[in-house]
Amino acid sequence: MQKVNLLDLSPAELRAFLAGLGEPPYRADQIQDWLYRRGADSFVQMTNLPQDLRGKLPEVAGIGLLQVLSEQAAQDGTRKLLFALADGNSVETVVLPYEHGFSVCVSTQVGCRWKCGFCASGLQGFVRNLRPAEIMAQVLQVKNNLQSAGMALKSIVLMGTGEPLDNWDGTVAFLRAVRDPKLLAVSLRHVTLSTVGLPERIRALADFCWPVTLAVSLHAAEDALRDRIMPVNRKYPLPVLLAACDYYAEKTGRRITYEYIMLDNINDSQEHARKLSVLLRGRLCHVNLIALNTVRVLDCRPSDEAAVRRFADILVREKINTTVRRRLGSEIAAACGQLRNTFLA
Repeated sequence: MQKVNLLDLSPAELRAFLAGLGEPPYRADQIQDWLYRRGADSFVQMTNLPQDLRGKLPEVAGIGLLQVLSEQAAQDGTRKLLFALADGNSVETVVLPYEHGFSVCVSTQVGCRWKCGFCASGLQGFVRNLRPAEIMAQVLQVKNNLQSAGMALKSIVLMGTGEPLDNWDGTVAFLRAVRDPKLLAVSLRHVTLSTVGLPERIRALADFCWPVTLAVSLHAAEDALRDRIMPVNRKYPLPVLLAACDYYAEKTGRRITYEYIMLDNINDSQEHARKLSVLLRGRLCHVNLIALNTVRVLDCRPSDEAAVRRFADILVREKINTTVRRRLGSEIAAACGQLRNTFLA
């Protein structure tokens, strides 16, 4: 008999599962408290459960945490984990240290179908979507690890391998579990979702009116260039994407973060900056300029600091809210997909 993964279950589903074992409804609250707040990684630790139930549960259910295949640490405090999935696949998770606290960057798919020209995630192709429990397990294992060291997880970013909006059902179910007061109980204001730009799904997410920060991988201010570095643009050109982003900002009241990775002699000239400022003028938005973490097999190099500074200065002069993201984890292959690809090689 296949065991039930408890991270797959909503509070109502867990109550129903336990009722089948002859247990009262309040046992569900106790178990989910251990899983989501108290960092249990075995049923033995759940000491307020009856001993016979603690003995019975391992026969029919699993906690759902993942085996760590590999771990790397950078001098700046960034850590990268490669987790084994039950079907033999693997997925990456990154722990990011910021002044406001730690953030966990989770993956939503094994591989990616969109094949952006600067990203390692799509090099091995798309394999499958992650289940909500597999996304949540990444968060919980980082949260538990930080908690055991007296530190706290402050935010979640869906910016790892895969396209979150391409895994629509899994991502929405995960976000519901994040905000559920009986599960992770974290405000969605502390969640950022990064997307290559799928307009229909951006509009559908907007209709929930959740306060999720939407981060759109823009990387170019004209269709011809974005077509070249982001194939998704051939299906969803900039006017279509930006109309969906405007709708998201209007429905949620949240400004859009437009991510712009700085690529040497590709998209980093002063003319590119001026075109970007024209494209975004008057929109509720913020531009995040990102230093490329080089992927050896891809033909892209990071812009030098002077080019990034000139680019940012132009945007600021044009009154576009702009920051330059602090580069983290460069010595541990921190770009999405690199650790998994190394493991598969």
